Order: sequence, then C-alpha cells, then structure tokens
Amino acid sequence: MLFQRRNRPSRIERLRVAVWPRNSWSRSTKYFGKRVLRLTATPHAIAVGFAAGAFASCTPLVGFHFLTAFAAAYLVRGNMIAAALGTSIGNPLTFPFIWAFTFKIGQWILHGRAPKADPQQVQQRFQEGLFEKSLDSLWPMLKPMFIGAVPLGLVVGTVSYVIVYKSVEVYQRRRRVTLENRNKRDFTAPSGTMEEDGSA
Repeated sequence: MLFQRRNRPSRIERLRVAVWPRNSWSRSTKYFGKRVLRLTATPHAIAVGFAAGAFASCTPLVGFHFLTAFAAAYLVRGNMIAAALGTSIGNPLTFPFIWAFTFKIGQWILHGRAPKADPQQVQQRFQEGLFEKSLDSLWPMLKPMFIGAVPLGLVVGTVSYVIVYKSVEVYQRRRRVTLENRNKRDFTAPSGTMEEDGSA
C-alpha cells in the first residue's frame, strides 16, 4: 500500500507510543483537540462523552479506563469516540497527581483527615502494589482512591464538559457559516458568468 510503513511497529512500540507520544505533548494535545472538534455529533453528545472519559481517567482502574469510559458514555448517551479521547486526561504526566488527590480525598472522606501524599510516592506505591502485591494488601490503598475518584472525577468531568461544549459549539457554528458562504459563492458564480456572456 502507498505510504505504508516499511517496518511495521511491534506491539510494545505501539503501546509505548500510546502511553508516551512520539512527538511532543503540545503537538499531541493539539491533535486530540482537533479530533474532538471534528467529531460529527451534537456539542452536548461530544462534551458529555469526553466528560465520561475524563471521569474514568480519575479512577484507579488502570487498563480499564476505555471500558469504564464507554460504560459511562453509554449511560449518559455521550459520543463513544469522544469518551475514548477523554481518557487522554489521564496520562503519565497527570496520573501521579490524580492518584495523590484521589487518595487524599478518599482518606479525608473515610477518616476525616487528609494525610500528606507526595504524587511520586503514591505513584510508586500504587504501581508496585499492582504488580507485586495481592488485592488484600492493595485494598487499603485502593479503597480511598475509589472513593476519592468520585468527587474529583465529577469536578474534572464538569470542567471538561463546559470547555468541550463551548469549543465544539463555536467550531461547528464557524464551519456552518463557512460552508454556507462557500455554497453561496458556488451558486452565484455560474449566473455571473452567464450575465457577462449575455452582455458581450
């Protein structure tokens, strides 16, 4: 096939690129932003779908964020592709802070106090627990993270909804005006040429 890569990337390489973009984070963010804006759905469906993905990213369900986002988007009737794009809120740069915040919020809700939680330490403990410990030993850490993920996810999802809704609404309005103007030009151009021919 034309323009196809000569050496197909391995599964490990595709996984690495999905977790850590080959290009800069700013370019990746712009790319995801354009993908969201160009979706063919109502602003509400796109925004609520993206918010569902953002909410899912705040949960400690690492490896299941897509499934969680799809389930949440289905319940709120959001766009599934927008939900998948919304999970980009959770990435290697934001996960340490998300996990630290959910742990602190969960501890405060459960015990009325929020212990100091360094994002890097929480990330290290969480990742070590996922691969080395059993669920029984990991549950004391997961429980407050699950509880803290609900209020944090609602806040992140609400903010994401407002931003995405306004952005998509403005983009679709401008695109609609552009297409209308283009159609008007295409419609009036032949008549103009015919008048010129007749006058000649």
